Amino acid sequence: MKGMPRSIAALSLAAVFALLACEADQPRADKMLINGNIHTLDPDQPRAEAIAIRGNRILAVGSQEGLAAHLGEDTRLVDLGGATVVPGLADAHVHLAGIGERELGLDLAGIDSLEGFLDAVADAVDEREDGEWVVGRGWLETHWDPPSFPGRKDLDAIAPDNPVWLTRADGHGSVANSMALEMAGVDEETAIPEGGDILRDEDGQPSGMLLGRAQWLVAQHVPEPEAPLAERLRLGAERSQAMGWTQVHIASGDFEEVETLRELFADGSLRLRINQALRGPGEDARRLVSEGGVTGLYEGRYSLRGVKLAADGALGSGGAALLEDYEDRDGRGYLQFQREEVIELLEDALRNGVQVWTHAIGDRGNRFALDLYEEVFDKVGPEERGIAEPRWRIEHAQVLHEDDLPRFAELGVIPSMQPSHAIGDLHYAHRRVGVERLRHAYAWRDLIDSGVPIAGGSDAPVEMGDPRIEFYAAVSRRDLQGHQDEHWYPEQAVSREEALKMFTLWPAKAAFEEDVRGTIEAEKYADFTVFADDIMQIETAEILETTVTMTVIGGEIVYRAED
Repeated sequence: MKGMPRSIAALSLAAVFALLACEADQPRADKMLINGNIHTLDPDQPRAEAIAIRGNRILAVGSQEGLAAHLGEDTRLVDLGGATVVPGLADAHVHLAGIGERELGLDLAGIDSLEGFLDAVADAVDEREDGEWVVGRGWLETHWDPPSFPGRKDLDAIAPDNPVWLTRADGHGSVANSMALEMAGVDEETAIPEGGDILRDEDGQPSGMLLGRAQWLVAQHVPEPEAPLAERLRLGAERSQAMGWTQVHIASGDFEEVETLRELFADGSLRLRINQALRGPGEDARRLVSEGGVTGLYEGRYSLRGVKLAADGALGSGGAALLEDYEDRDGRGYLQFQREEVIELLEDALRNGVQVWTHAIGDRGNRFALDLYEEVFDKVGPEERGIAEPRWRIEHAQVLHEDDLPRFAELGVIPSMQPSHAIGDLHYAHRRVGVERLRHAYAWRDLIDSGVPIAGGSDAPVEMGDPRIEFYAAVSRRDLQGHQDEHWYPEQAVSREEALKMFTLWPAKAAFEEDVRGTIEAEKYADFTVFADDIMQIETAEILETTVTMTVIGGEIVYRAED
């Protein structure tokens, strides 16, 4: 069968199915995926070759012969030609509008030198009139020689007549030129906001780099992107579907974004499943906690039940909060809020069934978040909670102290982690925190062994948002060129089945959806990602080279690669 043209193979299978099904009295499938190499993650039936779909749900899974009873005259056959099917992949940490904005704007990702960075910015300046803002994102200095932040003087030389604002890939640091700083009133006397930093040069003047909450000093003056929010969200969703994602968890947002998403769902512009948390603390977070979340809207495509906090900054920009000093710079980073700012919000969230997601990267940031969660769980007992199993999350959970590793399982906290962060950060992280502290950094193996599921994600547009990279990073713990050093602690890599769960079953659990998503089983949503090659078997390096041939959400083919 595999050697036949696909149309002939499908016709032949249809004829066989019709003969086998002629006397069967079973519900008929609207669509049937056949001739597939299917990894179900269902322990009772881990492998299959066909899936019957009725409406937006899986009707049956099994062999082609076994599913023949569900074939009807109007059943559409989709011949997979031996391609590999996995449960629909879910990205547990993205910024969807940011992905769309990256598609439309000045994308500085992947530039490997200060010179290349400045050349790209200069080209953007040439396209604008004097006085127009130049705004971009995605630069990362860690692979530059030397790996130093750019500054206002670098930008002044190429943009003396345009305000410039360029955000680092992690979103926790940005660089401005002198015109942008002047427009924002940032000078040598500007007070440093709590939860941030204004870097200064040898003369005490702002260097142009603003970290954490200090970014708002300039960001509030930057005009909104030209493309409407709806367009950025739509583009982000289309790009995600083409990557093979069937669901994304949006890790921040506000009610303007919520309303825009709901309008896009209502008019059919969005097919991607979305689970969202709103940025907190603040008015939007307080409103959500007060009103309670919504789940399963638009045929199970949209849920809003989370509040997203940021305990600290990022490791690369020096804002991650550490228990001990940085090895290569002064200080221990910073916390972006204090207990008193959020404790009442968290208690009310637990009572009202609202999930809490907290960004925490440094070991002090993670301990701070775990301490907060433990305090709230102790104060608000099970009988007072809106959800018996709250499943609060820590986003990133990058550098952990050994004493805090078991606390995730003890508290029922889900680490939401992005494997690609490790294979980028580990080139420089040993200089930031020392080799010994890295023993429990990006500790996927340790956390899984402790008994917790890891919700895997990409943090796009901070990273590329490619599930192949995330899967590869999780199972290999090597960079994209295959490099690995001894201080990368290769024993923290995971098995392929665990990696698949990180992007299917475990994000479903983090979204309270394991009963309807995460495995390929009857009655669950018909969400599938189809690869040209078997990512569970091919050589590790080949994972990066395979292609997504199809993305199916609720039984609908939302992306199909050209032959």
